[in-house]
Amino acid sequence: MFTGPVPQTHVQTTDRTFSDLGLSAEIVASLEDLGFEHPTPIQSEVITPALEGRDVIGLAETGSGKTAAFGLPMAERLRHGKGVRGLILCPTREIALQSKAFLDVLGRRHELDTACLIGGVAMGPQIDALNNRPDVIVATPGRLYDHVGRGNVRLDRVEQLVLDEGDHMLDMGFLPQILRILELLPDKRQTMLFSATMPPPIERLAQRFMRDPLRVDILPSHKTAEGIEHCLYLVEPSDMRGCLMSLVEERGGSTLIFLRRKVDAEWAFRQLEKEKHLVARIHSDRSQQQRVQALEGLRSGKHRILLATNIAARGIDIPIIEHIINFGVPDTVEEYVHRAGRTARGDAEGVVSTIASWQEKEALRMIERAIGQSLPRCTARGVEPYVERRTTIRGRKLRRRRML
Repeated sequence: MFTGPVPQTHVQTTDRTFSDLGLSAEIVASLEDLGFEHPTPIQSEVITPALEGRDVIGLAETGSGKTAAFGLPMAERLRHGKGVRGLILCPTREIALQSKAFLDVLGRRHELDTACLIGGVAMGPQIDALNNRPDVIVATPGRLYDHVGRGNVRLDRVEQLVLDEGDHMLDMGFLPQILRILELLPDKRQTMLFSATMPPPIERLAQRFMRDPLRVDILPSHKTAEGIEHCLYLVEPSDMRGCLMSLVEERGGSTLIFLRRKVDAEWAFRQLEKEKHLVARIHSDRSQQQRVQALEGLRSGKHRILLATNIAARGIDIPIIEHIINFGVPDTVEEYVHRAGRTARGDAEGVVSTIASWQEKEALRMIERAIGQSLPRCTARGVEPYVERRTTIRGRKLRRRRML
């Protein structure tokens, strides 16, 4: 599995150089080794103020170079041998591994040492890594707090904190852990928060523990790539599972399916495997090795279909995805656009299918208003679409609308 920085293929870059941003010759040389010649827009806007110690909220799409935007200033400002002074918190193991791999490359020239603390793997090797006094820790919140509770690590000298995928790091699932960790950090520190989506309530919450943050927004205005075909399958709630199975049968190509719940992911895996589809899944109950194998299987073509719950899917960046299926409407417009951005990369084309029930009509309207187009209504083979019906009550014919 590729766990390094997100490749900058098909990503817009600026005409500036990394030297222009204030990075040292040794860091620039490391970037040249990676094949990075010019910064992306988020890197161009963030790196210089980050080097100056500013708090930053950085918003940009997946694959736009956010990891380098915070990793480069961290590698530049920290030096080896003074204990844990950098902390990067990530919602998923895959994102944590990407960040660690990037810092391993950048820190090589001045011996910057990074430890990765994630769940799903044994704690022993992580304890050994902490005993070597790393300079930076990349971690998922739960596993980091486990190590803190066991006395394996202290965080009272952290100078730089990064919250990656900040919208999910600060949602109701992660917030209690984040707040406990923040209590262990020095008040005087630099905090940077990066994400592909940032609903206003979450941003207001983030600013509570940031000092006059610079907001850098490189997100498109709720637009999706030109090469995307949008499809909406509006069905009865009881028909959603049948619709999913029909879509998988109808369309070929590499497919990424988003599901809200682990139970749905497990059900879909069993059904698809029973029908002899090449399928894998990732969710929080899968071990790290199993998740790595699932991602690598889709990249290599061993699997055609990958099932992913919303949180576990963060950090997936596979350029060959041809079909995205939303099993249920995404929670926000930003999330819909974010998911759609995983297909139709560069000059490629892709399909985004959304399976929804009439109960999700308002969320669908919000998405359509935001992206500036209606989602075409489509019909899956063997599944009755949600249509208008006429109901008679006390002799009166009432029209009950059953479409958007």
